[in-house]
Amino acid sequence: MKALVTGGAGFIGSHVVDRCLAAGHDVAVVDDLSSGRREFVNPRARLYAVDIRSPEVTEVFETERPEVMFHLAAQAEVRRSVADPLFDVQVNVAGSVNLLEHCRKLGVTRVIYSSTGGAVYGDTTVLPTPEGHPTRPASPYGTSKLAVEHYLTCWETLYGIRPIALRYANVYGPRQNPLGEAGVVAIFSHRILRGEPAVINGDGEQTRDYVYVEDVARANLLALDHPNVTGALNVGTEIETSVNDLFKRLVTAAGVSAESRNAPPKAGEQRRSVLDPGAAKRLLGWVHQVSLDEGLRRTVEYFRRNPQ
Repeated sequence: MKALVTGGAGFIGSHVVDRCLAAGHDVAVVDDLSSGRREFVNPRARLYAVDIRSPEVTEVFETERPEVMFHLAAQAEVRRSVADPLFDVQVNVAGSVNLLEHCRKLGVTRVIYSSTGGAVYGDTTVLPTPEGHPTRPASPYGTSKLAVEHYLTCWETLYGIRPIALRYANVYGPRQNPLGEAGVVAIFSHRILRGEPAVINGDGEQTRDYVYVEDVARANLLALDHPNVTGALNVGTEIETSVNDLFKRLVTAAGVSAESRNAPPKAGEQRRSVLDPGAAKRLLGWVHQVSLDEGLRRTVEYFRRNPQ
């Protein structure tokens, strides 16, 4: 099958590309390389360094004629979305609608969209949180990701495109940016290996659901294999881990001595976030396979081999 992966030079997207190629699919990548890295793109895939908002997207679709689109390209920083909500909506909403219009015009039948669990649900009253819980995003980023889910539903009704939105928990693993605002596993790994103290915001007892990137990539391919499954599905482990516990596990994985220091809590940060992945298991046959300790070990070794 011919697949187009937007954001395919990024952290999660590049793993999706690898998984698609391993499954025998023909893959093209659209990525403006603003945060993705050219060296992450599998050499067997064709890379178009194009912004998803650009008219150049038309040429990519007409040249490649994809049958399925994995849509991972996004403005993914919560703080930037708060500081510049117009940019956030231009990339995440207008850029996505631009892609959907090209899908409509050129007959793409399946769209697999990378959404977000925590940012879409906001603070919840039910943990682990199921897909049916009310969505109350507390940032422009979460709002824009949810808006695109609604556009997908609209395009399904109007044009028959079969969309699925995968709502990820906290994804971690090799190729994640250790210098960004998010990605605590990558940030901590980088600092631990450099002998620098890890910074824990607040008391460190806030919890997250950490899911390994290769498990997430596998969920994308299972979504391709089940084309009649539409709507939103959580992709998480149903396991809560505190930041304090995460730091201790990473120190053990690294096999070094390391220190942490506390900083003021981030304004508006969720206290607890964990997803119920039961629907993904039932409809796609997906369950996470990589344990947290094993995933942390692999991630630390990646950053040890790639210190820059």
